[in-house]
Amino acid sequence: MLFERAPRGLDRKRLRAFLTSLTRRVSPGRPVTCLITNDAALRKFNNDFLGNDYATDVLSFPAADGSLGEMAISAQRAAEQAGGFGHSVETEIEILMLHGLLHLQGHDHESDRGAMKRLEKKWRLELGLPAGLIERARA
Repeated sequence: MLFERAPRGLDRKRLRAFLTSLTRRVSPGRPVTCLITNDAALRKFNNDFLGNDYATDVLSFPAADGSLGEMAISAQRAAEQAGGFGHSVETEIEILMLHGLLHLQGHDHESDRGAMKRLEKKWRLELGLPAGLIERARA
């Protein structure tokens, strides 16, 4: 887990422990790198890799080297979303990690007829997380 331009006060120990637990449970033996950064970095990644000139909350980049890949999360966007849903920034980042990890596994909620939504809900409940991105988007 990497922190670059992430706000002070984040419980980094908690987030590292969650990522370790998440990858151990959801993708055993497949390491993941997670960058916690800011909106400017996510906007640049989104523009450079997807041609979208706006910030987003999480981006996933699959790898071909045996790891699942990398994900980048905007702590700024997570803080805004957390405030709107009444939970901590760390909880929101955990939700984003789960969502990003499922994308790294090849799931795509845009085209899979609800399969990723069901999988995200299953893991969210097992991990004790509140409503995930897909559930909130469709609510």
